[in-house]
Parts: sequence; structure tokens; C-alpha cells
Amino acid sequence: MNSSAAPWDHIRSFLAVLEEGSLSRAARRLSLTQPTLSRHIDQLEVSLGGPLFTRSPRGLIPTDKARMIEPYARTIAASAAAMVRAASGPLSEVTGAVRISASEVVGMELLPGMLAPLREAHPGLSFEIIATNQSSDLLRRDADIAIRMVRPQQAALLARKVGDVELGLFAHRDYLARHGTLNSLEDMAGHALIGFDHETVSVQALRAMGLTLDRADFAWRSDSDLVQLKLALAGAGIGVCQVGLARSAGNMVRLVPDEFSFALETWVTMHEELKGVARMKATFDHLVEAMSQYIRDQECPD
Repeated sequence: MNSSAAPWDHIRSFLAVLEEGSLSRAARRLSLTQPTLSRHIDQLEVSLGGPLFTRSPRGLIPTDKARMIEPYARTIAASAAAMVRAASGPLSEVTGAVRISASEVVGMELLPGMLAPLREAHPGLSFEIIATNQSSDLLRRDADIAIRMVRPQQAALLARKVGDVELGLFAHRDYLARHGTLNSLEDMAGHALIGFDHETVSVQALRAMGLTLDRADFAWRSDSDLVQLKLALAGAGIGVCQVGLARSAGNMVRLVPDEFSFALETWVTMHEELKGVARMKATFDHLVEAMSQYIRDQECPD
């Protein structure tokens, strides 16, 4: 194995091929020619002392060596992106790039409205939003700030609990007009229920809190929380929604709140080293207040 460090462009090409499964798609993604990208992979394989991909009818399949180095390559990629963000604005000014990670629903339904006023006040800011139900690694700098529904464990993180996001059972008024309402959870038989396709971390958490429904009970199945939300808002059936989002949407009716209510503790977090960066602190403080207000609003009676 060649002991010299692999160039960043070789690592970037490796990750693109890993994610795209073909040289041609990876080359288009990186705006490179296919021969150039192929040369990057060949040189990286020489440097690492073995093949990283094998050809198959399905495309390029990563070898065990490729899977072994993948987490290190992603750490390098995250560090490179963080370096670019760090250089995007002066430390003492609220300007430059901020990368924020949140769940699908929070990232797509809440963050745009929460962040727009901050950028109006500070036009030099730019935001990168990662909408994923996977926890981004703040220590590896996958993101600068994260909104999490679990208590952060790493000591190096600055974390602020903003309250508990409440989940309830909801249906659109039009759906209930067509199919009748629920007086208890026992009345759910015969209703079009919206739920999961496969067991996910969120499902396991709800099951631990007492949710006993199984996949076969659902008329609509998706592992995307956002798809489930949109189905409920469209009147397709009865589903689990954040109380605040359902109320703000209008025409959504909460069902059997005494029997079905779950609370998800919510935290705004960032790496402690970033608190001295003006744009990071401003964004962190803004999200703490915005999420706190969202949680306070959900507690208001209908």
C-alpha cells in the first residue's frame, strides 16, 4: 500500500461512485469526464493496495475494502465541507453559510418559515438544510446545528432543550364527514389508517411508548414521516401528526387525545466550539426561540 495521503479529488470521486453506482452517473454529478473519474478511482486503488469496486449487471459494486474506508472518506468529506463553510464569512459577523440538520418533517415543514425572517434580517447568511431522520454527527461536522428529538449524549455539544413536541392522532374534517369519527381507539377498525411500511427508529420509539399497531393494520404505508403527514392533510385517513402542524394546517381534527398522546423531547444542538462564531450563535439562538414558540403554540387550546 502506498503510504502517501489520497488527494481530496480522488476521495470525492470515490464517494460519488459509491453513491451513484456507476462511473457515468458519478462523472455527470461531479461535472467531470468519465476517463478523469475512472483515473481517480484507479489511482486511489493503487494507493490503497486493492480494488474498490467490482462490475456487475447492476453496476459497480463496492468491495469490502471500499466499505471499510467509507466512514473515513465521509469524515474527510464532512471536514472539507465544514472548512469551506468556516471560510464563508468572518467570525464576528452574521454572514456566511450554516448547515442545519433536522428530521424530514421539521426540515421541510418548519425550518423554511423559521429561518426566512433571520435571513431577511441578515442577508449575508446562507443556509444548507439536511432533512433526514438519521442523526447527523455534529462532532464530525456533518452539520453545524441540529434539531434532535433525543437527548444529545456527546459532552462536546452545546445543547438546549426547547420543550416537548406533542404527537396526536388526526384526521381531516372531510374524511370524518365521509367515514365518521372515533370515540375511542377501539373504533379504529374499518378506518383508513396511515402508518409505516417497515420498522423504523421512530416506530420503535412509539412502540416503546405503547403504540401497538402493526403494518397489516394500515391502508396507507410509508416510512416517510412527511408522506404520512401529507396523506393525513389530504384527507386520506387517520394518522399521527405533530399537534402544532396539524393545528396550523386547519381542517384537522384531533381524535381521542386522552387515549393517544406522545411527547418527543426536542433539542437544538451545535458543537461547543462554534459558539464563538457570530452566524452560528445567531442561528442557534434564533432556532431555540422559534422552536420554543412552536411548542408553546401547540399547547394553546383549539
